[in-house]
Amino acid sequence: MGAGETQEAKTTYREAMREALREALRADDRVFLMGEDVGRYGGCFGVSLGLLEEFGPERVRDTPLSESAFVGAGIGAALAGLRPIVEIMTVNFSLLALDQILNNAATLLHMSCGQLPVPLVIRMTTGAGRQLAAQHSHSLEGWYAHIPGIRVLAPATLEDARHMLAPALADPDPVLIFEHGSLYNVSGELLPLTEPVDLDHATIRRPGTDISLITYGGSLPKALAAADELSAEGINAEVIDLRTLRPLDGAAITASVARTHRAVVIDEAWRTGSLAAEVSARIAEESFYDLDAPVERVCSAEVPMPYARRLEEAALPQTADIVAAAHRTVD
Repeated sequence: MGAGETQEAKTTYREAMREALREALRADDRVFLMGEDVGRYGGCFGVSLGLLEEFGPERVRDTPLSESAFVGAGIGAALAGLRPIVEIMTVNFSLLALDQILNNAATLLHMSCGQLPVPLVIRMTTGAGRQLAAQHSHSLEGWYAHIPGIRVLAPATLEDARHMLAPALADPDPVLIFEHGSLYNVSGELLPLTEPVDLDHATIRRPGTDISLITYGGSLPKALAAADELSAEGINAEVIDLRTLRPLDGAAITASVARTHRAVVIDEAWRTGSLAAEVSARIAEESFYDLDAPVERVCSAEVPMPYARRLEEAALPQTADIVAAAHRTVD
């Protein structure tokens, strides 16, 4: 779907991602997808289902079980002029490719004085909530947001899932896209694209005046649900979707706090050293005199993510936790 089109369509987050991949493969012969099981199996979460049959094995490539090798191959392909999209099953497995991402993808442009851009897109699933236990369920995107030289995206809506990929492929720097596993089955009407997707700015998902709920990715639905509960109590919460975790849109955060004078940061990662800590520090640095209460953080319990459903639910930030944190700042 191009800019200016107005037709709405029922879709899921998974289907929106697949359509974005299909559009990219059709639009540019230099684009190809590779990763473990992206071809015959259709991706471990079904995102690339059917693309092998449509585009063939040269454009949709299954790789060996070696994250460092196929991410490194993607970096080499990008240096050679192609536009690879590399899929890593989960963020936990991406640590096996961390050397390639940090020491090569993120640095080559700068170490070569701008001579070696790496226009590479790496997609991976993040987050918990599906009983996949500790080695498949963590939220480490904040670690990647720490690294200069890469852009980090966290699409939380159908529209961002559908439309963030094209500008990511056009970016001269490596772009990491974190897809929260709980969002793949989310369905709804895909709103029409009225202007090019902006990868530089956060957005207000719900305007408000009493408190800012600042979040991203899989925590956005919980923040919106918390805002609904707070509204029933007469508390008008503004919900900010960060969308891009690096570079972080600090202006959007400070503008929201200037309107509401209170903030709760929701982040599924562990509290210590988290992206929530970075957002909270920026509010303290830039919005201290706007605050009427200390900033609250709602994060995961600092344990490896449990497998048992009730323990997993207890470890994760929940809507009730966000509402309680909001009350601590407002009451």
